[in-house]
Amino acid sequence: MTAEEPGRPPQAPATPTTAATPAASATEAATASTAATATTASTPWDLSPAVVAALVVALVCLGAGFIASRVELALVGVPLLIAAAYGWDRRPGDRIPLAFSASVEPARDGSTGRSPAAPASSTSPSIPTTETTAPTRTTQGAIVRAIGSVTTPTSTTPTRIDAVGVRIALPNRAPLDTVLTPRAATRIPADIVVVHSGPQLLLQLTVRVIGADASFVGDTAPAPALDRVVRPRVVPVRSLPLPARLIGLTGPHPSARPGDGGEFRDVDRFQPGDRLRRIDWKATARRAQSAGELFVRRTMATSDAAVQFVIDSRDDLTGRVADWAAMHPLPGVSSQDLAREAVVSLAGAYVAAGDRVGFDDLADPARAIPPRAGARHLHRVTRAVELTGPRGAVTERVRAPILAPGALVYVMSTFLDEQPLRLALVWRAAGHRVIAVDVLPGRLTRDLPPRERLALKVVEVERALRFRRLAAAGIDVLAWQDTDDDGAESGTRDARLRELSRPRRSR
Repeated sequence: MTAEEPGRPPQAPATPTTAATPAASATEAATASTAATATTASTPWDLSPAVVAALVVALVCLGAGFIASRVELALVGVPLLIAAAYGWDRRPGDRIPLAFSASVEPARDGSTGRSPAAPASSTSPSIPTTETTAPTRTTQGAIVRAIGSVTTPTSTTPTRIDAVGVRIALPNRAPLDTVLTPRAATRIPADIVVVHSGPQLLLQLTVRVIGADASFVGDTAPAPALDRVVRPRVVPVRSLPLPARLIGLTGPHPSARPGDGGEFRDVDRFQPGDRLRRIDWKATARRAQSAGELFVRRTMATSDAAVQFVIDSRDDLTGRVADWAAMHPLPGVSSQDLAREAVVSLAGAYVAAGDRVGFDDLADPARAIPPRAGARHLHRVTRAVELTGPRGAVTERVRAPILAPGALVYVMSTFLDEQPLRLALVWRAAGHRVIAVDVLPGRLTRDLPPRERLALKVVEVERALRFRRLAAAGIDVLAWQDTDDDGAESGTRDARLRELSRPRRSR
């Protein structure tokens, strides 16, 4: 992370770019406003510990020199005492006003993300609020430029500020501490590769001002966080599995009950309530045994499918097993990225086919959305998926969520514990068709010590046993990640979806 200081020699550190894999499910910064967010604050001054230490050492040296009649001790203490007195004489006011600004804009250069910095004025205390726009196209590994700004009083005011200490928090890396001049702090850019989808903190500044000769320092002042919601990537889905029984009143799919609009079922005698246009005169001429006996053609009714997507957002793990317990894991596609991508892609395909979709989050029962159709409802579901993520402590569902009758259930989970398995078995026992979607990325184990490799084998065995129990109960398993070891698409996901989309009898 760096600062750019227009009009000065390039003495500030270079602007960092957070690393990421190009295959990550990164996307454009979404729907939140991209205009600069600004706020003001004031922080009190504190005497620097160096001044206090100089004063204590000076008094000790003077006292020791007077008692021991040693002039050299007094000569050591006098300069320190004069420096402490000079610093106290130049003490600033009670509080120092600060102004903060944060904005995000697309990088101008797709390869490096660099854009020329706008000149910042060092004599005006106003906040630079550059109007910015979010990227208009969804791309993997999108590069955006987050810009923070700290505006302090100018050097012409009685309160003199020599430097600004800034702690910069960026996604996918540990916070970075740096010291900038007041002019350089007016524009602090960072080129960020947006790796993950969902809610993200792009930039957070924590500021501490340093007075003249570092005699006084201000208290820590947090700047406003630059938050954005990143849309998940949408992949094309060509095959859509359907529920075992379609019970909707109308829709694009043929059902097993008699009705209008579907495929031919049989020819039967005319019954009260049958429509006259359904009379088959040729069949009547061949099969009628008496005058007035009529035969009608009966068809299968059409119906829509009710699809419920359930995300297990209690954990979010990347493929690098060594980072599962890390405070700042390395960039890489995570389980929640795959889960959001799966729900958004499948929900869009089902709504386009005329079906109803719903959403539920195992970590937050209040966010359940019942199945409905239409573009507006799809936007509601997509927005709920974008805001999904781990929150607080891990919770356990006591009761299984209530689903629409005959719904097809997709359970997006890593299946590292028993809760998604238990709920899937409950829904399957209730007559629903359930598809378990494994969203745990491929594991990278080259950085693991032997003890952790053994622990990972135990975890993998437990997962395999859970998938075996799902298959024994008639639940289909689908692995969503569709890349091989080289990062290229393998096509196994599409092949599995085609297999699941074949007509099957109700079990």
